[in-house]
This record gives sequence, structure tokens and C-alpha cells, in this order.
Amino acid sequence: MTVAEPYLVQLATGVHAYIQPDGGWCLNNAGFVSDGGRTLLVDTAATERRALALREAVLAAGAPFPRTVVNTHHHGDHTYGNGVFAAQAVVVGHESARSEQLAAGHQLEMIWPGTDFGAVEITAPDLTYRDRLTLHVGGTEVQVLHPGTAHTTGDSVVWLPGQGVVFTGDLVFAEGTPFLAMGSLAGSLRALELLRSLDAETVVPGHGPLTDPSAYEATERYLRYVAELAREGRSQGLSPLETAQGADLGAFAAWRESERLVANLHRAYAELAGEPEGAPLDFLAVLSDMTVMNGGVPILCHA
Repeated sequence: MTVAEPYLVQLATGVHAYIQPDGGWCLNNAGFVSDGGRTLLVDTAATERRALALREAVLAAGAPFPRTVVNTHHHGDHTYGNGVFAAQAVVVGHESARSEQLAAGHQLEMIWPGTDFGAVEITAPDLTYRDRLTLHVGGTEVQVLHPGTAHTTGDSVVWLPGQGVVFTGDLVFAEGTPFLAMGSLAGSLRALELLRSLDAETVVPGHGPLTDPSAYEATERYLRYVAELAREGRSQGLSPLETAQGADLGAFAAWRESERLVANLHRAYAELAGEPEGAPLDFLAVLSDMTVMNGGVPILCHA
């Protein structure tokens, strides 16, 4: 499969989004804020090659080498490239993102052993926070907010109030299917309320094209659809896979990675059973069910 090249979009003076089409598995977005004297980078990339390309894009835009990297969560597609920047930068993340990343280790290589990730050194945040953290890049205020357990237990939202720009991490997958296997359905709905309260004009999703707050409504519709499917399927004694196989995705069928439905149902079933939000699932079972939903073909990392 041929994938389009990443590209930069200037969102405001000194603020850029780095978009990696088409936003599928392992193709995340990043971004940076710079005042010409210092640079803050939001997320890195899944492979050494892609992290190096991100570094070159930052420098080619005239920004200095990043002194701060903020990770929106621990998943390797957003953090594997940390090592490319860590010698000169402090890596910032939620305290749970640090512990999750150290526990996950080289998880992506285990899921996708055929992918060339390059020389990846697991580099967890050096500086962690619990609820919120405010950073300043020259005159630009950068608020780092923990929405609670949502996509993972250690998510961060990066909000630039002066520019009306928010980097949501994987709380939002524009034109893609949300993924709740390591987080919470109920928590994801609460996280959308936090995002709405910011009143952003420009939304940089964790994956997919740039968007606006209308993405929150689309995401909420999907999450409520999953919640209702889970209630119905569980009441009928169906497994998450059986419920997913019998579901009519309707408009959501056009979203990338529709096989994530079964993973999201595993999470919804766990919450209906009273499991704590973010409690670990049997991830091998989740991957196996997603493979079934993908027509028996393992899901592919596109990086």
C-alpha cells in the first residue's frame, strides 16, 4: 500500500501540525510550537525513520531543535520516536503515561513483528504531572490537561488558549474509529466534555486530517452507539465478537479500522460488568477478535 507523505500545516504564528496520512494504524499526528528561540514538540512517531523525518520537518520550518516533548499518551506510535529528541529535550507526560510506557516496552514490535521500527529506545517521560501543567514557549501558553481515563489511563490534551488550537491525542480519530481497549468508554465521553469546554477553533486529532469541534459530535455518536450495542449484546448473552459480527455500522462503516468495534465492545462489556475504568483486558483475545473482524487478516501497521 502506498501512503502519502507527511506534511506540515501552519495553524497560527509559530504553531504547526504535522499530519501523517492516512491516519491509520501507526500513522499518528504530531505538532510543534516555537517562538524562534525554543520549540515544544507534541508527540513523536512510530518508527525511527518517521521520527527523523519529523525532526527534519521541524528544522526545515526554521524552528530550533525541540527542548520539550509532550506525549499525549504512551502508545508507541506517539512515543517510539522520543529517543530521537531526548538527548536535547525534556520529555513530558502524565504520570500514568510514564508507567504505562515502561510496562508496554516494545509492544508494537510484538504486535507487528514484520514492521521495520528501526533503532527504538523506549524513552518514557522525564517530567510527569497529575492533573494539569502549564508550559510557556515565549509568549505562547501551553496547557497540558489530563482528561481522566479515556483512550488510555494516561492521556494528555495539549491546549493553546491564545491560538484556539487543541492537540487531542487519541481522544479523537478524525475519519477513523476510536480505540478504547486500554481506556474507558464512559471516560471517553467525559473527555469530550472537557474538549468542548475549551472552545477550540482548530482540532488536531491523534490520527486523521485536521478538523474542528464537529469531530466531538461524531465521536460521541459512535461511543453511544457502542454503548447501546454492548447493552443489547450482553443482555442477549452474546460475546463481544458475536455482537460485533451482527452489528450494522451504518455511517461508521466508512471510518478507518472498523475492526476496532470489537475491541471497544470488550471495553464496554467490562464496564457493564463493573470493572474499573482502564482495567486491563485480555489483549491477545482483543487482537484475535479484531483479526476475525478484519476478515481473518491481521491488522497492519502502515508506518
